[in-house]
Amino acid sequence: MIAFWIAATGLSAVTAGLVLRGAAKARPVDDADTRLEPHRRRLAEVERLALDGLLSQDELKAARAEAGRGLLAAADQAEHWTRDGAGPRKAVVATVGAACVAAVGLYLFVGHPELPDQAFAKRVAEWKAADPATLAPDQIAAVLESVVASQPKAIEPLVFLAKARVASGDLPGAEAALRRAVRLAPKRADLWSLLGQTFVMESAQKGDGGQVGPDAKLAFTQALKADPNDLRARYFLGRGKVADGDVQGGLADWRALLASLPPDNPARATLAAEIAQVETQGRLASAEPAAAQNPQVQGMIAGMVEGLAARLAQSPDDPDGWVRLVRAYAVLGEIAKRDAALASASARFKDQPKVLSALRQAADTPAQANVKTP
Repeated sequence: MIAFWIAATGLSAVTAGLVLRGAAKARPVDDADTRLEPHRRRLAEVERLALDGLLSQDELKAARAEAGRGLLAAADQAEHWTRDGAGPRKAVVATVGAACVAAVGLYLFVGHPELPDQAFAKRVAEWKAADPATLAPDQIAAVLESVVASQPKAIEPLVFLAKARVASGDLPGAEAALRRAVRLAPKRADLWSLLGQTFVMESAQKGDGGQVGPDAKLAFTQALKADPNDLRARYFLGRGKVADGDVQGGLADWRALLASLPPDNPARATLAAEIAQVETQGRLASAEPAAAQNPQVQGMIAGMVEGLAARLAQSPDDPDGWVRLVRAYAVLGEIAKRDAALASASARFKDQPKVLSALRQAADTPAQANVKTP
């Protein structure tokens, strides 16, 4: 790679030297003001018509562009260059060559591709030494990324990285970490079911209602192949059947799941209530995932929202992030947090009407009765 850049720099230096050598020999002999004058008058006439209000904005732009092109073309034709005469050719070429050599030296010292980001690496080192309780989710994710890089075959760092990215609101990043994990350990059911749940959460984040889509179904199916008793996969596949119209099939899966849960499992009451609701209504209660009642899923959702809030506190110039945060608080029914986030974002983007409109729409999102914060 370094050899390529050295060769490229050398070729650029030679090319620049040849161009500058020719330029140093030339001198202007004629500017032909008479050729430029008609175009100058035309440009002045366009401006006069604009001042008189006789041209629309589109017409003005087109007229200015046309007049400008004519003026430039005339200027190119009017200025002739000769090849005689002496100039500081050697000094110019020598200066360019020295600059290229200096650039190569500087690149080799501070800019080669293998050199890590020293400033960021220093911050990550400081975060590693800090108390994890004081770190934001994205900082924890950065620390875990360095661990993953140092242990490329280890599974658990990837799992923790995925959870940290979920907490920071980076669901695509969590998906990427889990995809890598399942490639390393394709027979681990928990990895497949976590990946499937991430797909469901991505659907919810995009406003698609947390659907159990094809990718999620495939991941959950792989989880059950590895472990037929994986609770997460059994729940979501049953939910997917109900959402797709196979209400009896989904209920049968849920009843079997309920029967397999220990008596002291906190998810029993939630799942039983959801089964009764679907039996009564013949469909899911809402477009939002009813699994949000599950304490484990609740924790991931709440962590994602709070992680997004923490990220925006550090990097607030993200209008889409603020819209997602306001909508999430509205869905969770956290009115005080919704209003506080709306006020902060509205003040920051007060000069952007489209952002303000999106924020107001997000704030008006109805709260989902089956989504509760821990």
